[in-house]
Amino acid sequence: MSDNALDSYIDKWLAIQPQQRIALPFVEGDGRDGYVALAALEQELVAAAYGIREPQVALAKLGWWAEELSGAAASGGRHPLTKALFADPRARRVPGDRWVAPVLAAMEQLDEGTAPHFEGQLAAATAMHGALASLETAWWFGLEASAAKAGRVAALSHLLFALSRLEEDIERERLPLPMARLARFGLSREQLRTDNAPRRDALRAQLDEIASGFRAAWSMDGPLSLFRGLEARTGAAIAAKTRRAAEPLRAIHQGQSKTGLPTAFHAWRAARDWRRRAA
Repeated sequence: MSDNALDSYIDKWLAIQPQQRIALPFVEGDGRDGYVALAALEQELVAAAYGIREPQVALAKLGWWAEELSGAAASGGRHPLTKALFADPRARRVPGDRWVAPVLAAMEQLDEGTAPHFEGQLAAATAMHGALASLETAWWFGLEASAAKAGRVAALSHLLFALSRLEEDIERERLPLPMARLARFGLSREQLRTDNAPRRDALRAQLDEIASGFRAAWSMDGPLSLFRGLEARTGAAIAAKTRRAAEPLRAIHQGQSKTGLPTAFHAWRAARDWRRRAA
């Protein structure tokens, strides 16, 4: 991609998900710009929904995106990512409501507090991330393809990423551990700031449920895009490994930064599965 502005958004996406750099060679050729721009757009919407601490600022940013995406089919877009996407004929084959649905879901969850239990967390995450998966699945596989599996993977991946940011987001209203988990291990907000035995046990219990969720997701219907397939495989591997670690939070961070041979193998398998389903 030669557009410097567009490149900057791609770089932001890869900074958050460095493993996806390994997947990029599998989408060389026609359509590559659209695939990558869509992934970077998802990252921009996720950053607006979770990365802005002031709700009113986040609401304004998401409102801009809602206006941009609702009018992009007619205007071609103003943002570099929107321009790249709507230069591709596939963009106009995706209904307008699918473009806007993730933004509307993000707006609705801005004021949500800490979920009472894991099932509530998963349901809340599925609202936005399921909508993102629906958009992505339509782009990669067509309007008739089921997004159920992609939506579950996207929600679980978000819960794993949110867990990795436990210490950074400690002052937020919505914590990455549900209330039932905090109560079970007798954890206060202050105790979440530092490593301690109850926090480790709570993290392991959360990782157990995330790992179980990934295992169950594989039996669900629907294809996964290359990037979602790699996200699923790396997320499942991280959750399964770190739930047994002496220091789970450190192990999560280490797993998220790895881009070696196992990641390359996961990327190859994700690419193989994508091409089989697309065919």
